[in-house]
Amino acid sequence: MPESRPRAWRRARRAPRHVSLAAGVAVLALTAVGCSSTGSGTSSGSSTRFVQGTGDISRAAQGHRPQVPDISGGTVDGKTLNLADYRGKVVVLNVWGSWCAPCRAEAPGLEKVYQSTKSKGVEFIGINTRDLAKDNALAFERNFGITYPSLFDPQGKLLLKFPNGTLTLQSIPSTIVVDRKGGIAVRAAAGLTEEKLQAMLAPVIAEKS
Repeated sequence: MPESRPRAWRRARRAPRHVSLAAGVAVLALTAVGCSSTGSGTSSGSSTRFVQGTGDISRAAQGHRPQVPDISGGTVDGKTLNLADYRGKVVVLNVWGSWCAPCRAEAPGLEKVYQSTKSKGVEFIGINTRDLAKDNALAFERNFGITYPSLFDPQGKLLLKFPNGTLTLQSIPSTIVVDRKGGIAVRAAAGLTEEKLQAMLAPVIAEKS
């Protein structure tokens, strides 16, 4: 009996260490999954009126699409870009960072879809975020042969202008498809394959302006 209390006390003192270790492992597991820190493909507010589709893709019907903001600024390669100049085109907006593994995985497919759809009036624009140095972003574009422009948004200020539930700093990579009238028609809060992006684009390209 005299020794039971010290053993119980020692077990109680050790328990928090086990709990802390388990919590640390859980956090590491979550951060290793990808760059997104929010759930993907879910609507965050009735104002967006997106309907969950297959996988991580959701859509908004014509007449119920939030308008894309008029964003502009400097690009990764030192030029200037204004999204308003693309009105009348179908536009793919992709948020990426050179530090993001899913962004690297999807980059070749995005470029392939850009090349295969630009003759149909489709434009691609990247939004590079959380890369504090342009050199990293430029190296990313060079390594993956990206030929479409990307706005340089290291602090995520441009992303804050987008309607709730479309593009956020908490979900990278993300992609939206903007219709010819500036409405956000489709969104994907996850990395995309070439096939998924084609499936996102096809219905919007087919719409009559």
